[in-house]
Order: sequence, then C-alpha cells, then structure tokens
Amino acid sequence: MTETDLELAACRPVPLEMGEFNPKAVIPYGCAVEHVSAAMSDFLGFLGFINQQLNRKGISRLETFLMPANFSSIVGEFMSATIPKHCPTLARNRYHNGHPDLLPKGMYPREAQLHASEGIEVKASRYGRGWQGHNAEDVWLMVFVFEANRVTDMDRGIPPRPFRFLKVVGAKLSVSDWKFAGRSDTSRRTITAAVKPSGFAKVEANWIYRAAETDAGGR
Repeated sequence: MTETDLELAACRPVPLEMGEFNPKAVIPYGCAVEHVSAAMSDFLGFLGFINQQLNRKGISRLETFLMPANFSSIVGEFMSATIPKHCPTLARNRYHNGHPDLLPKGMYPREAQLHASEGIEVKASRYGRGWQGHNAEDVWLMVFVFEANRVTDMDRGIPPRPFRFLKVVGAKLSVSDWKFAGRSDTSRRTITAAVKPSGFAKVEANWIYRAAETDAGGR
C-alpha cells in the first residue's frame, strides 16, 4: 500500500469486537456494559467521520495534529457526554470542572456539583497504567485506554494506524490507592496524583473491555 492508501485506511477506526466485553463487569449507578459499548461505538463513528472529511481536504487526522493530552481529553470528554445518552440513570456533571464527570441522575440540583461524593470519574489514556489525576480521593474511576498515532509519529518513521480502543477498566478507588507525584524546584508542571499498584489491581480485576492480542495491561 502507498502512504496515501495507509493514511486513508487509518481514517477508519478499528471496530469494537462485542465478544471482548466482559458481561460480568460491575458498573454502579445503573450503568451497564451495553451503555459503555454504545458510547464507544459513537466515538468511533464520530472520529471516522471527522478524519475522512479531513482526509478529503488534505488535512491530517485529528489525533496527528492535536497534542497528545488534548486528544486524550477529547476522548474522555466525548465518553462523559455520551454515556448518559445511553444510560438514563447517569448525568454529565454540569458544573465547570466539576468532579466526578458523571453523577447519579437526580441526586444533585441541576446535575451540577463542584465536588460530589457519588458518581464516576472518566479518564482516557494511551497508557495502560500509571493514570494520573489532580487529587487523591475516593472515586469510582473508569479508564478508556486507546491506541492512536501521535503528533511526532511521522518524524519517528511510525506509519499511519487507525484509532482503536485497547481496554476499558473501572473500580471504586480509595485515597490510599493514589500517590502524589512530586516535581523539581524548577518544574512548572502541575502536581498530580497517580494510581498506585493497589488501585491498578482493583480496576484490572473489573475489566469492562479488553481487545484481543494487546499488551494494554502494562503499556
């Protein structure tokens, strides 16, 4: 295949394999595996449409010109916005930068809370572990791990490849499952908390989706 053919093929995300969802996964607040699956399928359709339109205009795919953190944020925000479309018992937190991302519908006024004790925090990442957040706290965490090209891939000789979800995991974490990551005196990086091995074990034990033949557990 030519480079042009590879780029066009990469505009079409890898479809989900329904047999790779875990029917025994436990998700709170009335959310079911089918709701998560439907939201993931919506994102694949969205990204495929956008990237094919960009390709027709001679523009690079979305994931190849956005900074990695920005693209991960788009994946996570899309899931937070779309899961409630399929799950009638969850609502997106309408408070600006409110935590967590999803709230039990009807529990909080106007579905808005700066810091709620109930709900689901959603994160998307290219990495299979070591996920970070701004605070160490008790929270039900759902992580969408994906594979996609980066801005720097062309310079590194990495060929075009389509977006695909590698795994989705989730569980209730406690404060003790987080560890604050330090920084040097000269660093301007925001201090964050990372999921410890104890938290990783919890979410892995309650996996929701796992693509076959991947090393998503430790990437």
